[in-house]
Amino acid sequence: MGKLIKPDFRQNIVNISATLAEFLGCPNDKPILPDLAQALRAGYKNVVLLVLDGLGMHPLERNLGEGSFLRKNIKRVLTSVFPSTTTNATTTLQTNTYPMEHGWFGWSLYFEELGRAVDLFVDVDSRTGEPVEKGYARRVLPTVPFYRRTKTDYTTNVVVPAFWREEENRYVWNTPAELFAQIKNVCKKEGKQFVYAYCTEPDTTMHRYGVTSAEARGMIGALNDGAEALCRELSDTLFLVTADHGQIDIGGNFELYKDAALLSLLEWPPFLEARASAFKVKEGKEEAFRTMFRERYGKDFTLLPTKDLIAENYFGGGLANGHARLLGDYIAVGTTDKTMKLTPRSHDFKGHHTSLTAEMLVPLIYAD
Repeated sequence: MGKLIKPDFRQNIVNISATLAEFLGCPNDKPILPDLAQALRAGYKNVVLLVLDGLGMHPLERNLGEGSFLRKNIKRVLTSVFPSTTTNATTTLQTNTYPMEHGWFGWSLYFEELGRAVDLFVDVDSRTGEPVEKGYARRVLPTVPFYRRTKTDYTTNVVVPAFWREEENRYVWNTPAELFAQIKNVCKKEGKQFVYAYCTEPDTTMHRYGVTSAEARGMIGALNDGAEALCRELSDTLFLVTADHGQIDIGGNFELYKDAALLSLLEWPPFLEARASAFKVKEGKEEAFRTMFRERYGKDFTLLPTKDLIAENYFGGGLANGHARLLGDYIAVGTTDKTMKLTPRSHDFKGHHTSLTAEMLVPLIYAD
């Protein structure tokens, strides 16, 4: 899969949010992207940010020609956050904060006070699927979208799936065609409009069929055509497109939840993500854990101390941050095309992400 790609927090998805935050008069303490800032100075009536889930550079290049609308309008290539997953990356994009600041590191986090891992977006026990306190993660890890604190004359709107928990100026879509139609309708409103739009595709299709499948090619082609048509129909509009992360095709998985010997060395069951799995090790069992893990899984996963990843700025924050405790002692970083099944509920996805390989690179696309 090639070398690991570290998040670069000057060439990162968070810098899109930082640039937009500064443009909208919102608080901002992150580096901006000067070329994007220059484009925004043209004073468009409408500014649209469309996040296409999973449409990183690898899926783009595998499924669209160089002359396609999306590829020919790529202005630069950015890194995602780590783990490169929707929970982490969309929270980063929405809040203009680093993962270490918001704490929404992955699909599943272990909360010691609950004694269980929780799937953050859906409020269920990661292992059993049983409901936990509704809104628990949002209560203990509160976030605020950066665009809700604008001090300009732009009205803020969101165009999102029905499950998205926002209320103010919220427009819901059920199909990608409806997504583009809703964006168009908002941009036709009187006055200046800022639109944050999120699409679950092509991530859903690639998970099910794979990055290089005919189904993925069809979905990505449809998104490309929809974006091109929308851009042509809208006047006085800066249309930005990016992704939260990419995907790669998956060649197999390990049923880690069945490895009784390894699990016996852990304080908690494994959690976090399929290609960025986190471990809290029992005191005095660290050497035995490292040895056993590397013997069994070392060809496909690199086991790294969490404190080293934090110190080397993989999460955009320091050890003093209270959210560091949510990451355990070690993280196994996928280096090939394999995944870890952490619970009996884990999926057999044909396409996946979350690690530091090709799924880390995403485009910044814009056109007017």
